[in-house]
Amino acid sequence: VQLQASGGGLVQAGAPLRLSCAASGRTTFHMGWFRQAPGKEREFVAAITGTDGKTWYADSVKGRFTISRDRAENTVYLSMNSLKPDDTAVYYCAARSITSSRDNRGYLRSREYPFWGQGTQVTVSS
Repeated sequence: VQLQASGGGLVQAGAPLRLSCAASGRTTFHMGWFRQAPGKEREFVAAITGTDGKTWYADSVKGRFTISRDRAENTVYLSMNSLKPDDTAVYYCAARSITSSRDNRGYLRSREYPFWGQGTQVTVSS
């Protein structure tokens, strides 16, 4: 699968931004968003299952970010509100194949995702 992330940009603190991640083909995957700031390790942001749409969030973004998907377009979104300078990072979307209809747990570690998009830069100015 190929993942195409888009929607990043430069915004002021408090502004909203929505990232998109389009997956090639029609196969549904478990999807995740991760981010990496300069000098820091890549960290989990949000995830959504491909089976039942359950979602998970990092504590740092809970209540401000929302992950969602459009199955018809095979696209996952990350809607970000109340952005802070600490949210500045390159944001990556990732995909993982669904193994069964019971495969509905959250995958929160980057090593659990074999497929990655190219990243999109989000910069939040104070």
